[in-house]
Amino acid sequence: MDAYNITVVGGAGLVGREFLQLLDQYNVPVGRLRLLATARSAGKVFEFRGDRITVEETTPESFTADDHVVFLSASGAASKQYAPLAASKGSFVVDDSSAFRMDPAVPLVIPEINPEDLEWHHGIVSQPNCTTTPMVLALNPIHRVNPLKRVVVSTYQAVAGAGAAAVEGLKTESRAALEGRHEPSGTQKREIAFNAVPQIDVFDAGGYTKEEIKMANETRKILHAPNVAVSATCVRIPSFFGHAMTVWAEFERPVDAEEAKRLIAGQASVRVIDDPARELYPTPMDAAGNDEVLVGRIRSDSSLPGGLTFWTVTDSIRKGAATNVIQVIQEAARRGLVRRR
Repeated sequence: MDAYNITVVGGAGLVGREFLQLLDQYNVPVGRLRLLATARSAGKVFEFRGDRITVEETTPESFTADDHVVFLSASGAASKQYAPLAASKGSFVVDDSSAFRMDPAVPLVIPEINPEDLEWHHGIVSQPNCTTTPMVLALNPIHRVNPLKRVVVSTYQAVAGAGAAAVEGLKTESRAALEGRHEPSGTQKREIAFNAVPQIDVFDAGGYTKEEIKMANETRKILHAPNVAVSATCVRIPSFFGHAMTVWAEFERPVDAEEAKRLIAGQASVRVIDDPARELYPTPMDAAGNDEVLVGRIRSDSSLPGGLTFWTVTDSIRKGAATNVIQVIQEAARRGLVRRR
């Protein structure tokens, strides 16, 4: 892989900082690294491979033809403003927001599932929501041999998915609650310490939240399966890192649980931890700091003959975000899709 000049928008955030660590972990060659953020974070200094990188404020003038790769880990509004600008300069842009995920002209890519979609990018590549990625990775190997018909999913999402402020908010709320006080931090829709909040993002007219709608639409796009029925309920829980979910899936033909386990275990980036006799199954603590999607409790759905039920967890900041971006860049480079100098 060539050494590319990389610019990170949102470089001071949780995902941006994790991305820097992963560049090292995966030995990604980097020519020049720039970190951009809001005016509030400008001036912060981070170390990268022995150099001190000062965060700059993001402006339209921040993007030049010298940027080979631009990774946006900011708000949807920032992505809508800056991603097309960076792409117009010839940069390969990977966006972590929802701004372009359902744009028919923008690939939505998990490299282990649909890397070929990178071939038709027009400068911008989007990556999925941090809950969509683990679910689709677990479903994909079965879907390839037995097409998916319907999915019902309930998620249990860590506060890290809402950013660094939410992590601090859980800490302060927990300290207060243990002392008998209720002091909401304001980082969630309701007080989160020792609680479960069944709302992530805002509701639409049908009673689903935007987070739940994202899971449905993104699943169809990534799997190239426009008719799959998806119903999601997304819940924020008081854990720091690691999103978990329970998935009920129906396929065109009945699924045997043991065969499903074998297929899932063969999917790249997925590890099965499933031994009920020894009470072995993954938890969010197991996923934290891990780049694998962990799957367990794979069993036949007792409410639907031929259906499948399983449990999965993943680190939303790593494979749910920063790790997938690294892999998108590596795959695009392998295919010669990042501009060369």
